Amino acid sequence: MKRLPLLVLLFINLIATAQINRFYDSSLFSTPVRLGEIKNNDLLEISGLAASYNNPGFLWAHNDSGRKPELYLVNDSLEILLVCDLRVIMNRDWEDIAVGPGPDPTKNYIYIAETGDNVGIFKIKFIYRIEEPTLPKDGSKVVQITNIARLSFTTPGKPKDFETMFLDGTTKDLYVVSKREKPAKIYTLPYPQSEHDTLALTEVASLELTQMVGGDLYSDGKELLLKNYRRIFYWKNEGSKPIPELLKEVPKIIPYAEEPQGESIAWTRDGSGFYTISEKIPGKKSYLYFYPRKK
Repeated sequence: MKRLPLLVLLFINLIATAQINRFYDSSLFSTPVRLGEIKNNDLLEISGLAASYNNPGFLWAHNDSGRKPELYLVNDSLEILLVCDLRVIMNRDWEDIAVGPGPDPTKNYIYIAETGDNVGIFKIKFIYRIEEPTLPKDGSKVVQITNIARLSFTTPGKPKDFETMFLDGTTKDLYVVSKREKPAKIYTLPYPQSEHDTLALTEVASLELTQMVGGDLYSDGKELLLKNYRRIFYWKNEGSKPIPELLKEVPKIIPYAEEPQGESIAWTRDGSGFYTISEKIPGKKSYLYFYPRKK
């Protein structure tokens, strides 16, 4: 194959960079604040992060493939306050987490995306749903969770790797985003999601992006964050559009302090900013970062 001259390649790269820079917006969020460092061996492969409803100011986190089927309630110093043992299921490849409403309007729920599939072999994926625990008043540090709803779904065509899931708190619809293709495909599981049938995903949008590894929709449905390893993408839902309509708009790109292997992003519960965190990579330090909203 004939190679393009170096000057032509440089010109193409400059044009592509200029196109990306058009959408950068540094007016929304401040430079990230470095919080806790990952030092606990139980938090080495964090792939999901979400702000707690029932335990204000704290975060839920979990690891990905092959680690223990446990959820961790942590503070912003990454101290583990509570371990939720879900041993009745396995952690084949947990990739994201969301907290919000569900079947009972008086309760909050945690959704765990058992949706990772690096080599594309699992036709059926799962999202687990549990009632959100509250820190025990007796000071217990571990609770066992056995009441777990399993939402099963199939992927259109060949099996896909989904490392991003988010919940629309206004409709209770769930969304997953494919990782290893460009354009990235976004699918939904509309509410109510049956616990007894294998559901079929519905494609609702595609994005000229790839390697999507995390996302979070603010609880009022008006602000969406999605990220890959290099950038964070932001949508502002000015007119309360349905999410598939919102995703047709070009997102802004938020300046991002690139992490060793950053796969998690989560809004604060009060909307004052958002967090990111990376898996722990040998020889590198990983921190919980907070991006405050500019006033």
